[in-house]
Amino acid sequence: MTSEQKNLFLAIGLSLVVLLGWNYFYGAPKMDAARQAAQTASQQSSLPNATTGTAPAANPGSPSLASVPGEPAQVIRTREQALALSPRISIDTPALTGSIALKGGRIDDVSLKNYRETIDPKSPMIVLLSPLGSENPYYAETGYVGAPGANLALPNANTVWTANTQKLTPATPVELSWDNGQGLVFRRTISIDDRYMFAIKESVDNKGAQAASVFPYALISRHGKPKTDGYAVLHEGLLGIIGDSRIIELTYDGVEKETKATKLVEGTSGWLGFTDKYWATAIVPAQDEPFKARFSANGPQGANRIYQTDLLEDVHTIAPGASADVTTTRLFAGAKEIQAIDGYQVQYGIKNFDLMIDWGWFYFITKPLFKLIDLIYKWVGNFGVAILIVTVLVKTVFYPLANRSYLSMAKMKAAQPEMTAIRERFPDDKQKQQQELMELYRREQINPIAGCLPVVVQIPVFFALYKVIFITLEMRHAPFFGWIHDLSAPDPTNLFNLFGLLPFDPTHLPMVGQFLAIGIWPLIMGVSMFVQMKMNPEPTDPVQKQMFTWMPVLFTFMLGTFPAGLVIYWTWNNTLSVTQQYFIMKRAGVKVELWDNLTGLLGGKKASS
Repeated sequence: MTSEQKNLFLAIGLSLVVLLGWNYFYGAPKMDAARQAAQTASQQSSLPNATTGTAPAANPGSPSLASVPGEPAQVIRTREQALALSPRISIDTPALTGSIALKGGRIDDVSLKNYRETIDPKSPMIVLLSPLGSENPYYAETGYVGAPGANLALPNANTVWTANTQKLTPATPVELSWDNGQGLVFRRTISIDDRYMFAIKESVDNKGAQAASVFPYALISRHGKPKTDGYAVLHEGLLGIIGDSRIIELTYDGVEKETKATKLVEGTSGWLGFTDKYWATAIVPAQDEPFKARFSANGPQGANRIYQTDLLEDVHTIAPGASADVTTTRLFAGAKEIQAIDGYQVQYGIKNFDLMIDWGWFYFITKPLFKLIDLIYKWVGNFGVAILIVTVLVKTVFYPLANRSYLSMAKMKAAQPEMTAIRERFPDDKQKQQQELMELYRREQINPIAGCLPVVVQIPVFFALYKVIFITLEMRHAPFFGWIHDLSAPDPTNLFNLFGLLPFDPTHLPMVGQFLAIGIWPLIMGVSMFVQMKMNPEPTDPVQKQMFTWMPVLFTFMLGTFPAGLVIYWTWNNTLSVTQQYFIMKRAGVKVELWDNLTGLLGGKKASS
């Protein structure tokens, strides 16, 4: 096999990696999302709590998770009408606004003060939690399950609590109380910090003559399947860490595939909840107490499907005449700010809480890379500029490898006449030809695949940076310069409507729209990649030559829908690579092929070597 053939197969392999990666991370999820939207689900939940809210225990004396309350579908009202169904206590912190329903004691109205739906600062705030009865109920609840057969009145969804204040702030906790008329007074103290963490302490005063046994529970319920981006590179749905388990990640379709649409896990320490791209909710039990956790989908299919994560703790018994703090559950409800989440993990000892952010397989690269970008951002004040600086740093780290690679390519070019002579000397003996070529490589210290090494090495960095730009909240609505107002979104300009001169959006065209998202930065990236390709000698094999000629065009279309920050990075990286290669090859005394290749492409005559 000749070196040209090896290079051809290597280039084809790298192209397949990129194409398959693009299909895996972008194309296939989009097709799956469209296909799933057209299908009707057939699985029906058999869990009784989806319709009645109760179920018998699996073992006498100990309730099962099926006893944790659920809610049936209700008449859909406007958000304002749904909020008016219960008296409320307002929430007011530097980061959150909303209210707590006194009916049921639910945290079901939370909006994020510092985040808007669009880049317009006057656009509506991000609404995270919504009450039952609104269009998309999404709420958190804590409470108790009684022992099977016990005739004990416990607070439920219809209980109206009494509050000691009308506003919850970081400085003023709220205490809710309810007397069950049987000698038990239930108290719920809710506090909140200046970001996104609630603390819910459950206490019971037993003024009766009998001991009372209760099983604390906590849940997050989400009604209706929310809209997701559908990227395999990003998990959206149910997730959690329970005890020694690996992170549990279930999409809304994935939980349906579990037996009876339910996944059960037991353990000590951890958390569970829901994650969107930038926002999340999670219930965090006491980290030293065992609990049973459940991830489930219940109720009728469609808009009334109920997705729920809940946990049930072991029994707590309150002796007659005693008062007891039964449990404290924390609730995270807010933006996935990395500093806040990492801080909560340390402050409260929450196991692997940082995995709420989907850092991916290259966690060991992705998270440090973000921290470096964020550190530089604090100096320069622009995430785009920070990305450019980090790219320079990465190129500096890999400079020794690139230097050896380009020098090997220079040696390969210098040895071309001798390689041609070997092929002409043994035209019909491929084995002898290969032996002589390998001897030449050994003698001249040439690595025929060295030119591909910088590309191979930077692939993990490329995907890690892609994750950083795509998933981190800090990149959301981060501007660059000019027309790039959001580095996490694609370039808003488009070649096919003459960059806004024609009044239509080509990406909305059926069938072909997804291939027509070619903005200014993707075009610049394509040119930079084309120039980089032309820095090297033209392949002698016509198939290989055509493939390298069309590869920049292919990448231009592929990266057209990628976040602008990633395209800017790739363009800058190509520019640095061209500059680096030019000076290394000039220093080695090897002719740079760029101008000859461009002249040949335009039909001119190449200069003599």
